[in-house]
Amino acid sequence: MKLNVLNNKGEETGKTVTLNDAVFGIEPNDHAIYLDVKQHMANKRQGTHKTKERGEVAGSTRKLIRQKGSGGARRGSAKSPVLVGGGRIFGPKPRDYSFKLNKKVKALARKSALSYKAKDNSIIVIEDFSLEAPKTKDFVSMLKDLKVDQGKTLLVLPGSNEFIYLSARNLPKADVITTSGLNTYKIMDTVSLVLTERSLEMIEKTLNA
Repeated sequence: MKLNVLNNKGEETGKTVTLNDAVFGIEPNDHAIYLDVKQHMANKRQGTHKTKERGEVAGSTRKLIRQKGSGGARRGSAKSPVLVGGGRIFGPKPRDYSFKLNKKVKALARKSALSYKAKDNSIIVIEDFSLEAPKTKDFVSMLKDLKVDQGKTLLVLPGSNEFIYLSARNLPKADVITTSGLNTYKIMDTVSLVLTERSLEMIEKTLNA
């Protein structure tokens, strides 16, 4: 698949790039995408949820009512789970939600996500560029020139660029990420994927290794 290379003003440069079919043209594997996104979301969970059981609730252990004859439950102390303010039965405890996923499955998931974007003609390749200062106005102007300002846009850079990152930080529909941090969740959670020439080379080199 061939794409015209644009500059950051949305103008054609006369150059073209050919997307590698081994990365952008495979038959997408939906289950691999599901597993990779599931792992990404699970790794973000803190797992610090906790409730107190009856042994951890502060209160007297005195038996409140007699064992029989009341017609109610045979509850004991005020910390009993059947009473308001008592402990909770089988409540959540701190735990680690992360799980292992093979590298080949993760690579397949990213290639599947990229292939979906290529099929939808949602990939734009632009020349490598930089900003002289962090200006959100300039970044918004670039998105409008590239005609990707209506939906969520993900700009992939070959390396960290503080000025570009700061320029896009306050835009709710724009995000900037490096090739090393690119993941399936980010790809699927965007409408338009904007790649620089250098980042495209790095993605193909990494996923086609």
